[in-house]
Formats: sequence, C-alpha cells, structure tokens
Amino acid sequence: MSGHSQFNLLTQRRFLPYFTVQALGAFNDNVYRQAIIGLLAYMAVSSSDMGLYANLAPAIFILPFFLFSASAGQIAARMEKQKLIVITTSMEIAIMSLAAVGFLLQNMVVLLVALFCTGLQSTLFGPVKYSILPSVLKPEELTGGNGLVEMGTSLAILLGMVCGGLIFQLAGSHGPQVAAVCVIAMAVAGNTVARQIPKVDAGDPSLNVDWNIVRASRRIWALTRQRLAVRNAVLGVSWFWFVGTVLTAQLPVYAQTNLGGTQNLYIFALALFSVGAGVGSMSCEKLSGRTVEIGLVPLGAFGISAFLLDLYFARPGQALAAGLSVLQFADAPGSWRIMFDLVGVGLFTGFFVVPLFALIQSRTPKHELAQVIAGMNIQNAMFIVLAALIGIAVQRYLGWSIPQLFLALAIANTLVALWIFSIVPEFFMRFMSWVMVRTLYRLKLHGIEKHIPDDGAALLVCNHVSYMDALILSACAPRPARFVMYYKIFNVPVMRWIFKTAKAIPIAGAREDPQVMQQAFDAVDAALAEGELVCIFPEGALTRDGQIAPFKSGVEKILARAALRGQDVPVVPMALKNMWGSMWSKQDSRLRRMRVPRRLRAPIEVLAGEPVTGSTASAELLEAKVRALRGDAA
Repeated sequence: MSGHSQFNLLTQRRFLPYFTVQALGAFNDNVYRQAIIGLLAYMAVSSSDMGLYANLAPAIFILPFFLFSASAGQIAARMEKQKLIVITTSMEIAIMSLAAVGFLLQNMVVLLVALFCTGLQSTLFGPVKYSILPSVLKPEELTGGNGLVEMGTSLAILLGMVCGGLIFQLAGSHGPQVAAVCVIAMAVAGNTVARQIPKVDAGDPSLNVDWNIVRASRRIWALTRQRLAVRNAVLGVSWFWFVGTVLTAQLPVYAQTNLGGTQNLYIFALALFSVGAGVGSMSCEKLSGRTVEIGLVPLGAFGISAFLLDLYFARPGQALAAGLSVLQFADAPGSWRIMFDLVGVGLFTGFFVVPLFALIQSRTPKHELAQVIAGMNIQNAMFIVLAALIGIAVQRYLGWSIPQLFLALAIANTLVALWIFSIVPEFFMRFMSWVMVRTLYRLKLHGIEKHIPDDGAALLVCNHVSYMDALILSACAPRPARFVMYYKIFNVPVMRWIFKTAKAIPIAGAREDPQVMQQAFDAVDAALAEGELVCIFPEGALTRDGQIAPFKSGVEKILARAALRGQDVPVVPMALKNMWGSMWSKQDSRLRRMRVPRRLRAPIEVLAGEPVTGSTASAELLEAKVRALRGDAA
C-alpha cells in the first residue's frame, strides 16, 4: 500500500471531473461574495450599509439550507448523480447571469436575490457532493478522496476570496464588467466539466419525494440519528462548522485589532488556516493507512483545543501597532507563534473532519446517504447560525475580547469532544489503538485491498502471534471487523476495554467454558448473517515457539452453520510476519513477563491471499495457505 497515493485519483475520470466541479463551485461562490464587497466599496456606500450587508449576506446564503435541504436530499437520492450535477451547474450559469446583471446595474437587490439563489444551488449540490464518493471510490480510498475534496474546497475558498477581492482593486472603473464576466465564465467552466463526470446510479430511484418541508426535514434529520456512530459523526461535522464559523468570523477584526494589520493581513491569516486545513486533510490517508480511521478524530479535537488555547496566550490583548503589512507583522515579536497556531488549528481541523465524512459515507446505506447528508446540512446550518449569534452576543453583551472568545472556544471544544467520546467510546478506542499500533510498528501490507471484499460477509483467518494481533489487523482492514479471540486475551487489562468497545467476540474451549464457546459461535453466525467481516485465529492460542500450530475445526463449524442458512461465506487467509519476538509475543516467556522491545517502529508485514469459497474451505487447506503466505519468518 505504500506505493499508492491519493493524488492518483486526480488522474482518473471517476474522480477528477467531480473534484474540479466542486472546487470551481466553491471558488466561484467566494469570488462572487467578495466581489459584492468590492462593489460596495466602489460605489462608496456608507459604513452602515456595509455593515448591513455584512450581517444580511450570510443569513441570505444560509436560509435555503433550512428551507430546501430535505427536498435536495430526496432529489439526490432519486436522481442519477451525474445528471443532477449537470442540472445544478446549469442553474449556476443562470444564477451568475442574474448576478452579472446586478454587477452591471450596480443593483444590490438583484445581487442579494442572486446570492439567495446561490445558496439554493449549493443546497441542491450538497447531498450529491458527498454521497457520490462511496459510489466511485473503493472503501480504502474514502479517506484519501475526502481529504482531496476538503483540501480542494479550502484552497478554492481562499483563492476565491483573494481573486474576488482583487477584481475592483485591479480593474478600477471596469470592475463591474470584469466581475460579471468572471462569475459567468466560472459557472460555464463548471458545467462543461460536469458533463465529463461518469454516470452514477441513483441511490434510491423509487423514492417518492415529500414536498412538505417540515415533515420531510424531520424525517431526514431522524435518518442521521438511526446509527449511533453516524449520529455522532454528523454531530462532529456540525461542531466543526461551529468552530470554523466562530474562528473565521473573528479573523477580520482580530487581524486589525489584535494583530495590528490591514485587510491583507486578514487574508494572510485566513490563508494560514486554510493551508493548515488542506495539509491536515491530505495527511489523513497516510496517517490512517488508507482505512477509515476514526482514531484521528480525538487527535484532531484535542489538537484544535491546544492550538486555540495557545492562540489566546500568544496575543491576549490588543496590538501595540497598527496598519502593519504582512511582512511587518511577520517581523514583529511573537508573530511566528501566532502564525504557527493558526496553521495548527487548521491542520487539526483536517484530522478531525475528514475521518468523520469517511465514517458517515462508509456506515450509511447507499440508498440513504444523500438524505443523511441533507439532514447533516440542516444541522450544519443551525450550528453556523448559532455560532454567529453566540459570537455577536458574547462580544456585544458580555464584553469579551476576541482572544477571550478563542479561549472559551478551546474549553468548549474540549468539553464537547469528551462528551462525544464518552457516549461513543469507539472513537477514543480507535484513537488508543491507532496510537499503540503506529507507535510500536511500521506496517507493510500486501494484498489487503485486493482480497478483502469491499462489502458483504467474509471470514478472515490469520496466524496468532501476539496480544496485539487483533489491533494490528483492525488497523489494516478497509472495513470494521469483528474479532474472535481467546477469552483470556480478551480480558487483558487495558486491552479489554479496547476489545470490548470494538465488539470483539471472546471464546473459550469446550472444556473450559462451553457456554462462552456457544455464545461465541452464535455471535459469529449473527455477524456473518448481517454481512460483517469476522476475523478468527484458528490456532486457538498464541504461538509458543513462533511456528503456526495446527488449525482447529472451529472454522469449519462456522462455515457449516452459515451454509445451513444458505450463505456461502468467502474465507480470506491472512498472515502476520515479524511479530514473533515483539514485547507482546510469548518469546522468552519463561519468567512469565512480556519481553522488552528491542526497538520501536519495528517493521511488520500483513499479507492477505486469494479468498477461498466457504463450500471448499477446510482447516487443513486454510492452514496451508496461511503457511504459504507467511513463508519462513514468523
């Protein structure tokens, strides 16, 4: 897997046109919104009118998300996705043509109507933007694909703001004409590229659209709450928008009052945050090993809090100078710390939100995904409005400074993160296992993507070398797997909480505890019937000499029970190499103590072979295949 790169997706038709369309859309939206501000300055309107627009424009843009997200989600589920993208980008051409008229006539009413329509178009595009990814990407590509999308969106927003702000500065008296041409040209470019997106089947073509906004919104929002992990991932994404809104809404005043700069310094501060977010988003695939690794979410949450906290201490009061350029600010004492903090906040927001999007996409049935995304957009809009209101209230009525608001946000973010992780311990469990595996080992994978099926039931069988085997395999699998493990390993202190949270299945020998053994077989049977991955260690115990022990007949019993239900479960042989001799194996266990590791980041290989049909699999055959995969080294 080390030879793979998420950037390869940018060379493939299944992803590149879609990526380009969403980036062009984000770019054009921000060119348009910043060009309106430039037009107001060009028209020399009063500061009160400028303030009216600054407060009115976000509300006008966000209103369609409340009104039409439910309908948009149903339409996205019912229609073929490429066709819907072409329709929404065609709408953008019409909307930007109206906006062009507003620029040419210098008519704010027309521009605000077009802004509302832009919000409507974004509402319609939102559900298909994320629901299309699981249809065109493999499970192991979801994290990388989402990272590219978030990176592209962050940079497109930044570049759009810069370009939109420069139109009237560079074009002078021709600013209205240049703005009109730019927004139409970008819309036409987006529609042209959209026609290159391959066709993607509708998620639920038989869905009857409910046009009752209130009833449909309630039903769709309820869909986001049906699965605990998805519900809290949606909550996490909405909280991301809350934090981002509070932070970015304060940057213009923060750059002037606390950093002593001008509009250019605000853009620079926003650029630092955006670049950090882009790098963080792009790093998720490498850090996760191309799996949907929600263990990065706690890392992202606590990293955001840490850098927000340091941002407060870096500049708790007002700036000592005013009118600083970017270079002058960079030369001022303490400025590099502030710049580092802004990049750090952005970096960890990428770690936070990309795995959440990937989790929502991987854990939601495809026929429901567009509607779940729509429900999430409704909640996101609520959190954005709430963030704006809270930001205004605490500054106007409580007299908080912007650094104090950052401090409060750091504390609130920590408390919300702890609350989410307490009610869904899977997040924190994955974080702990991710830290342990990535700290102790360097994983090299062979055949994982090729042989572990993207969906449906499958049985994974692997040699058993150490207490860490289940965690290592879970870090490699592109999908969550249920592990069957010896009950004494399941009950190892500290590890027990991780195994229990991961829904591992403890098993005992028939002579030790026949009831536990029977419960284990029942749990495995139920998991396979639900289409889950199940991983077993057929040796029944850790190796005591580094060699593979004979496979027991339990694997045949599992397959026989599935066959009685009419299910032919494929079996994927797997092998662990180089784990013998680790601190978690039984080498040198004469003193009944774990061996001290020779070094951290030891290279470990995990191999997967060609699946064997359940009807032909036997303990002897699977043992031979695992031995062949492993070779001579343990």
